[in-house]
Formats: sequence, structure tokens, C-alpha cells
Amino acid sequence: MEYFLGIDIGTTSVKSIAFSRDGKALDEATLSYPIRHPFPDWSEQDPEEISNAVFKTVENILQTLAPHLPVLCSFSSAMHSLIAVDQNGRAISPSIIWADNRAAGFAAKIHAENRARELYERTGLPVHAMSPFCKLQWMRENQTELFKNAFKFIGIKEYVFFKLFGTYFIDVSMAAATGLMNRQTLQWDPWILEQSGITADRLSEIVDIEKTFFSSGLFPALKNIPFVIGGSDGAMANLGASHDPGSLVITVGTSSAARIIGSKPHIDPDMRTFCYYIKKDQWLLGGASNNGGIILQWLQEDFFQSDKTVVQFLNQASSIRPGSEGLIFLPYLLGERSPIWNADAKGILFGLHINHGQAEMIRASMEGVIYCLYAISQPLLENADIHKIYATGGFAKNEPWLQILCDVFNLPVVICETIENSAWGAARCGMQALGIAGSSEAVISKTYSPDMAVHAIYAKGFQKFQRLYELLKKEFT
Repeated sequence: MEYFLGIDIGTTSVKSIAFSRDGKALDEATLSYPIRHPFPDWSEQDPEEISNAVFKTVENILQTLAPHLPVLCSFSSAMHSLIAVDQNGRAISPSIIWADNRAAGFAAKIHAENRARELYERTGLPVHAMSPFCKLQWMRENQTELFKNAFKFIGIKEYVFFKLFGTYFIDVSMAAATGLMNRQTLQWDPWILEQSGITADRLSEIVDIEKTFFSSGLFPALKNIPFVIGGSDGAMANLGASHDPGSLVITVGTSSAARIIGSKPHIDPDMRTFCYYIKKDQWLLGGASNNGGIILQWLQEDFFQSDKTVVQFLNQASSIRPGSEGLIFLPYLLGERSPIWNADAKGILFGLHINHGQAEMIRASMEGVIYCLYAISQPLLENADIHKIYATGGFAKNEPWLQILCDVFNLPVVICETIENSAWGAARCGMQALGIAGSSEAVISKTYSPDMAVHAIYAKGFQKFQRLYELLKKEFT
């Protein structure tokens, strides 16, 4: 049996999925791990816990599909993590992830000094606490000995690859998301590194997304199987869905994002969106929100402490009319990235009255996440002729949420046969690296159509959503 193994290192779980040549999922292994918040604004993970989950899921696939071996293994990974390691490759710090806002003060200082524009134009990444560039500056000032003693500063995919191959490499799409890579030279920017207090030898070598490795000692059975480095989860999700420049790919997992692939770079005049290089004539344009599925998880587990299944909990929203009976939720529980780039933003549930209950709050939360994505997408909608949306990630299993997306954007929403597009995109990237022909487009399993009357309701709700943020943003600090 022929299969291609796509490995997606996500924020709260790793998924290793065996795909057929045309993208059908043949087997899947998933393992979860927690995010820890030891202090306010801190979001950390254990790199060892994540790497062990990666290797365990691969082993599970190999055992389930034995004696068959994959044609290749290729990777996708969440962006913006920072790990300090020693000379033996051991982590001497937690993995500081994208949701961590401890470096917000440094980002604010850069903006106040009018340095953010030059950094954005050099890198394609707006200045924000999520970026390893800002995290390095925080570590340099607040964990001086750790910063001084670290042999290298790497991300979670680099950590996994060092364990597999004993070398430090970072693919260009992941490097683009660090705030340290020059988007024109596609190498570490010396001027930015000088500001960070490091030299290029303390970072991994930048390679293209099709870089191939062999002979991982951790998996003797795979000694002759190519491992392709792959790319960021955002880049891989788009590659796994569609190359059509008229398609917007929206992902909601733990966080959420809206992205298109452009044939040339685009730097937004208002610094609302990122611009990440993928490969020749392909740039990932868009923005990400800190707040996606984690909002509904918080609402279920912490706020309501509901013992319903996730499906039962979310389906309560189906009984509520669009607009949530006037309830508006600004879901900034972890601050926010695009387009407002405000690490100090806070969650607001606005418009509560005595008749509102759990179902209204659930629907308002789902609508709030989509409003965030609609705000992120405005620069993309302004500059591209977008005619449909590909929905990917865990939320693509939830029909009410997908219909909200469809109606807010007033665009058709299509669901692919596999909603795990980051893993499939990684597998496709590996196939392209090895010259293996496969499906050129993902197979569509369902399409949702917008309701103009409902869109009109959401248009008013979105305007109020934006006004509320503008009115309250000064009160967040």
C-alpha cells in the first residue's frame, strides 16, 4: 500500500496522517499536550513533551500500517515559537509560543520609537510580542544568564529535526515568521540580529521547504525513506487546499488565520497583514488571530464548566438567531495579532441582559471569532478578487460555525475531503520535492452558500464589533 505521511505539529496537538496520492486520509494518529500559563501573559510548552508526541504518532502510524512504509514523511508546524538550547541540543528554556505576550513592552517601545515600519518592510512581519525577534529582546533583558549561555535559539520544528538528524535547519517559510529574516535576501538580516544581540551562528541554517533528509536514527525502519522539512502550518494549509489566487483559506484550530497565496510580495501600508515567502512565485499573505477554538474551549471548560461533549456544547448555538440577540463578544482572551496587533486587548462580552443564556453566549463567541477573521481579511479583500473560501481546521466539522463564516463574508465556503489541510499540504510539499505526481486540487466534499439577509445582520454586527474595540482599547492597559 502506497501512502505519504504528513506530520502537523500544532499548538495543542500533533497529527500524523497517512494520505493516499490523491489526498484521502488512510490513517491518523493524534496526541495532545497542554499550554502552560505560569504568569499572566505567559504561554509556554514543554519541547520534550511535543517532540515525544511527534515520534509517538509516527510510530503509531507505522505500527498500524505495517508492513507498509511511507513513501515520504513531511512536516508542517505552528510558527513563532522560541526555545533556547545548549550545545547538546537540550532545551534550557520552555517553548515560548505565539500566544505569549511577555514581550509586549518591547513591541510597544519599537512602535513608539517609529522603528516598526522599517522592521516590517524588511521582514514582512508586523512588530508584535508573538515574534521571536521581540521574545529574544525580552530574554536578553530578563533572563540574562540564559540568553548568554544558550548555544542556539530555535523553534519547535527545528527542535524535532535536531533530534531526528542532529543538525539545525529551518525552512524559509518558518524563518519568514521570526521577524529576523530579510524577505528580499531570504537570509537572516544582520541589522536585525545586531539589535537582538545575537549572530547568525546562534540560529539555524535557512533552507527551502523541499529540503530532504535521510537516515534518522530514531526510526531504523525509515532509514531509506526521505524526510522533507516542509513549512509553516499556514503555508501548508494553503498548499493543501488550493493554489487558486481567488481563494481565501481560513483556518480555525486553537488560533485562527485568513490567508491567500500571492505570486508576489505585498506590504500593507497600514501594517495589518504579514507577507511570508514560501517558494518561487509564492508568498503567503494574510493575518492570524490569537483567538480561535481556544475561546470555545475556555467557554466550555472554564466559564461554564460544562460536561457536554464539544459537539453538544457548540450545537446549542444552532437554536439562536444570527446576531445572538444583540450580544457581541470581543474574543481577545490572549490579546490579539492581526489586524490590530494589540497584545493588551482583552475579552469583552457586551450587551448582556436577563434573557441571555449559555446558547447565546456560545453563538456570540463563534460570531466573535469570525468577526476577527473578517477584520483580518479586509486588506486581502481590498487587493484580491476573492470568490470563495476554503475552510480548514477543527471548526470545519461544525456546520453552524461554517454557516456563520459564509454569511459574515457573504462568500461560498467549501470544505475539502480532508479538513487537516496543513498535514495534507505537508505531504503534497514532500511529493513536489520528490517529483511525485498527485492531485492538483483538494477534493471538495461540501459547499455552503451565503444568505444575503443574514449577511446584512452580520454587517451591522461587525460594525458594532469594530466600534466597541475602538471605544474600549484605551481601557485595556
